[in-house]
Amino acid sequence: MTKAVRVHKVGGPEALVYEDVEVPAPGPGEVRIRQHAVGLNFIDVYFRTGLYKAPGLPFIAGNEAAGEVLAVGPGVTNFHPGDRVAYYFTLGGYASERVIPADKLVKLPDHITYEQGAVLMLKGLTVWYLLHKTFQVEPGHRVLIHAAAGGIGLLACQWAKALGAHVIGTVGSKAKADLALANGCDHVILYNEEDFVARVKQISRNELCDVVYDGVGKTTFPGSLSCLRPRGLFVSFGNASGPVPPFPLAELNNHGSLFATRPKLNDYVSTRKELLEGADTLFAAVINGKLHVPINHAYALKDAAKAHTELESRATTGAAILRP
Repeated sequence: MTKAVRVHKVGGPEALVYEDVEVPAPGPGEVRIRQHAVGLNFIDVYFRTGLYKAPGLPFIAGNEAAGEVLAVGPGVTNFHPGDRVAYYFTLGGYASERVIPADKLVKLPDHITYEQGAVLMLKGLTVWYLLHKTFQVEPGHRVLIHAAAGGIGLLACQWAKALGAHVIGTVGSKAKADLALANGCDHVILYNEEDFVARVKQISRNELCDVVYDGVGKTTFPGSLSCLRPRGLFVSFGNASGPVPPFPLAELNNHGSLFATRPKLNDYVSTRKELLEGADTLFAAVINGKLHVPINHAYALKDAAKAHTELESRATTGAAILRP
């Protein structure tokens, strides 16, 4: 038996139940790992509330973690007991131990801690594909990043700046503004106090942005389109304030022949080759100093409900982890 956090009925944070679960021996192509750190993400909230549908109930929450290999199943030759590993894999993360397909694991370099590994596999790989694949950020690009002081936001601001972009971020408080400025933002907009569209126009001298990265969704969507230059790209990758509502395709035309996309990580790491490309690029950026991984909050696994409450209330900044 091991400890895990399961959802028996979708709902609020109280739906997260800390309890004993059985962990089977690894089957063919599988690995059993002891988890040292688990990433906390807004996608965990989406599954808990039912916005994203889990395959069935009950389910163990969580989508990224890092730990050490305990045992390998038949046919697994590239991992061995004692290996330090990390992963992004839909559900099952909020647990002390788990079994997972070996092809979803990557080995952690010596200079990457378990805590860093636990928050890099979803958040870090998301930033990798957003800045390198969905839109290839290059020197001179102007980018707008919403929720710039969040777990993804702080990494995205750093990496975009390292790539030579002019980075504008939106945040909800002065403390978060200071954090974003310390992590690569050239300008920070307090969206509760300022009209972010007007400020983007002012900052850019009406030239607007090449790309907007919007993980907030419903409340920022209309303004995000107005922040884009003609033929700019609107990247909607999250729903922190609720899903983007349906809108007429003509809106893209009205704002200057815009492009829009709603990507997800699974489609950018759908093969082993893509996963390793993303992880190698990501880990190299951390090791060479382009990316600092700010882990500002840590909770015991049994306190997952508290962690969700604080995450949803925007009380957290940067990345957060659960400790099994």
